[in-house]
Amino acid sequence: MTQPVTPVSVAGHTIGTGGLALIAGPCVIESEVLCLQVAREVKALCERLGIPYIFKASFDKANRTSLHSFRGPGIEEGLRILAAVREAVGVPVTTDIHEPWQAERAAQVVDLLQIPAFLCRQTDLLVAAARTGKPVNVKKGQFMAPWDMRHVVEKLRESGAAGVMLTERGVSFGYNTLVVDFTSLPQMRALGVPVVFDATHSVQLPGGAGSRSSGRRECIPHLVRAAVAVGVDALFMEVHPDPDRGLSDPATMFPLGELEELLQQVVAIHQVTHQKSEVL
Repeated sequence: MTQPVTPVSVAGHTIGTGGLALIAGPCVIESEVLCLQVAREVKALCERLGIPYIFKASFDKANRTSLHSFRGPGIEEGLRILAAVREAVGVPVTTDIHEPWQAERAAQVVDLLQIPAFLCRQTDLLVAAARTGKPVNVKKGQFMAPWDMRHVVEKLRESGAAGVMLTERGVSFGYNTLVVDFTSLPQMRALGVPVVFDATHSVQLPGGAGSRSSGRRECIPHLVRAAVAVGVDALFMEVHPDPDRGLSDPATMFPLGELEELLQQVVAIHQVTHQKSEVL
């Protein structure tokens, strides 16, 4: 049964009332300088386009393919940098957590907690995130059906989450391949929560480069435009000034310099589809 969407408030940004927000930043915290640069540039272009913006970066990438891959600065330094971005740039921030004990610590800094796709069924992690009093964004597991995410929503709501959002990031299709089922977007929104589309992880080829993941960056704009046409409340994109030199997910991060042109297209598509939905 379709439920009315309950909007989520993230540091003054309301998501789920018909607008379109952007969650974006580098995959992992590489340095404070990089995070400040990305946050400032994306904030400026989002202000020009009238898009609410939330900065995202990970303090630890706990699911890297290889033991020797760069994981990030760790929770203490990572949260310090996220706090610096929030203070200096004046934007809400989000990051992912991997273990229950990290929830309360991260919630002292971030405005939105993110649950990674591989961990979306982990009850203790979900409950810990919900009990912080922060809204929670959960990425749908690559192995999960959209209708089964209702159990995730129920866990969070029954544990007192301040708000719940669900993110589509592709579905496993054989080895090293993901595909996007766009029907999952309205199906998850029918659970009564705002829906986010993760455009960059959806083009990932998990483990496709041997000791690291690969991806089809050139497909990102196509999927973004399609998702907005179907209808989403927010876009999630990992962006970087020089993706090929990024320390995590270089094949799937989107070039920062190309972001404004894509978002201009997105805004135009959203305006058309939103006007049509109001008429209907």
